[in-house]
Amino acid sequence: MSGNWAPQRDNAVPGLPHLTVDDYLQGLLVRDRGVLARAITLIESSRPDDQQMARELVNRVLPHTGKSMRIGMTGMPGAGKSALIDSFGSFLTAHSHRVAVLSIDPSSARSGGSLLGDETRMVRLSTDPNAFIRPSPSGLLLGGVARQTRETMLLCEAAGSDIVLVETVGVGQSETTVAEMTDFLMVLMVAGAGDELQGIKRGLLEVADLIAITKADGDNVVRAKQAAAKYAFAMNLLADPEQGIAPVVTCSSLEGTGVEEIWKIICDRTAERERSGYLKRRRSEQNAKWMWTLVDQHIHDMLRQSPEVSAVANQAAAQVLAGALSPVMGSDRIIRALFDRASPHASSRPPWSIS
Repeated sequence: MSGNWAPQRDNAVPGLPHLTVDDYLQGLLVRDRGVLARAITLIESSRPDDQQMARELVNRVLPHTGKSMRIGMTGMPGAGKSALIDSFGSFLTAHSHRVAVLSIDPSSARSGGSLLGDETRMVRLSTDPNAFIRPSPSGLLLGGVARQTRETMLLCEAAGSDIVLVETVGVGQSETTVAEMTDFLMVLMVAGAGDELQGIKRGLLEVADLIAITKADGDNVVRAKQAAAKYAFAMNLLADPEQGIAPVVTCSSLEGTGVEEIWKIICDRTAERERSGYLKRRRSEQNAKWMWTLVDQHIHDMLRQSPEVSAVANQAAAQVLAGALSPVMGSDRIIRALFDRASPHASSRPPWSIS
């Protein structure tokens, strides 16, 4: 098996014969980029038949996953996430790593599609044969991640990626959400945007493994160093000693400075966590959270896919909008309809129902 991903096969072109689960699995294992792209499209599909095939595919690839380093990257809009990934990813591929970038774009409220198209901003990495970039719409989910980010990571690992970078929208609860699916979380901050310490949140201190002050080049070098000193002081003052203190570094995507230091910190912290058994425990806990996330998603899917439940939900929403029904009672009707849909022979009133 070569170091690079194999070129796209003919049957990975849209419009050619449908692939079976075996076709997808074999294509992934030989690092077929076209099959990988189609497999991700499959798991992002909302069609019931596609979802069934996607679940089977994920189960089949599991024995071939888990050997990559999963790195999350988040930060405020404009912090330079895409630019740093382009620089950092190119550094990694130059050192014989195979990198997958899952770039989560904001979604259009009308179409649900991606808005930014981050691949266009990763000029070097997008043409690198040892890199695979997949922009995906967030689907308007809290946390700025796509619904199938976890499954997509597994597919990329099965296709030979030894490093998976997850770039988030950087809004809401993105830090916590991404931390729950990666091994290492890098939070990007930018100097010169006002009082730097205003950007620090307690939740951020609890999940960040590294804070990188970006755009430390040109006239901004001094401001970046000053911001780094403030963040380092705050991290030492407020961080939980048992969790370790997240280091603070400055970097420049334009000049490529700080990238090697970031990689060394990631490697050192990961090696330490592997020795202590923390990494294994963390991934086990992430799998449990993934399971409950799938349960939540299934409930939402039932709302959309069941005509009976959808009718009850639409009627309740209309009555709440008109002021004829309270939100509490409206939610109770929808839950009752879901319960009846799942257990048609059981009592029509779930145990949590309001009298």
